[in-house]
Amino acid sequence: MNGNAAMLGVDIGGTKIAAAVVTSDGHVVGFNQRHTPAADGSEAVVEEALTVARAALAQSMDAAVVGCGIGTAGTVDTHGVITHATSALPGWAGTDVRAIFHRALGMPVVVLNDVHAMAIGEGRYGAAVGSADALVVAVGTGIGGGILHDGQLVIGASGSAGSIGHVPVSIPDRRRCPCGGWNHLEAYAAGPAIEARYAEVTGLPHRLPTIAAQARAGDSVAGTLIKEAAELLGRALGGAANLLDPDIIVIAGGVAALEDLITEPVLRGLADEALPGPRRVRIGFSSLGAAAAVVGAASIARDSAAHRPEAR
Repeated sequence: MNGNAAMLGVDIGGTKIAAAVVTSDGHVVGFNQRHTPAADGSEAVVEEALTVARAALAQSMDAAVVGCGIGTAGTVDTHGVITHATSALPGWAGTDVRAIFHRALGMPVVVLNDVHAMAIGEGRYGAAVGSADALVVAVGTGIGGGILHDGQLVIGASGSAGSIGHVPVSIPDRRRCPCGGWNHLEAYAAGPAIEARYAEVTGLPHRLPTIAAQARAGDSVAGTLIKEAAELLGRALGGAANLLDPDIIVIAGGVAALEDLITEPVLRGLADEALPGPRRVRIGFSSLGAAAAVVGAASIARDSAAHRPEAR
């Protein structure tokens, strides 16, 4: 394989779908992003993802694109099939993402979890560059994690490694998680959870950017609810730091845009739970932003191409 060949990267999340062509040095060309039609079912999500992918390819006609990497919400098996997904993407479980994209695009396709893809992107080109052991946590529509050990992605026996959004939190009230469980971190600290709690307290169905803007303007209810969610996130990160002892924890996803509002409570929560050594872990925020999973998925596709027999 030509080491300079470009790859198509695609990110399929519960809120957005993004795609771009990514060069061997991580440069992003033709970035496209659209809303995920999650409520319309898996077929609509696939069609929208293909539309976004084709738009990225059309804007990158000068690049020799030889493969595709897809980071998607849900647990992915070794064949590129979704084995489990939460209610954020109804009907997504069972979707053969690799086969569908291979037929539609006519190129080799690799599929992995979207936050695993983010971890690769941040580890190779972003906030975790130079860190041998890193935990990347995406906080957005849901909460997921990706673990890097010696710079390599840890997938786990079932592909679920890093699922920090589904660790239980100790809190008096009971909330149902989108995965079906109870009192998981995602039910309290993900974007929709903060929005739901704000609506419950105020009666106002605001989206997270509006709630954040109100918190910055001095709205005590908005500020308190964001701080509570961030402190719970920090406590979970403290437990994860005890278990993994990483060099750095990188916070990514939509909630990372609230960096000025969440940094202090996250650090406070982490300090409450972490042992003295793991308590010194560096906390960073994504430097790749919305392109993190796209870049990471394309990078994994490049790895796969390099190991195909015809590439040797």
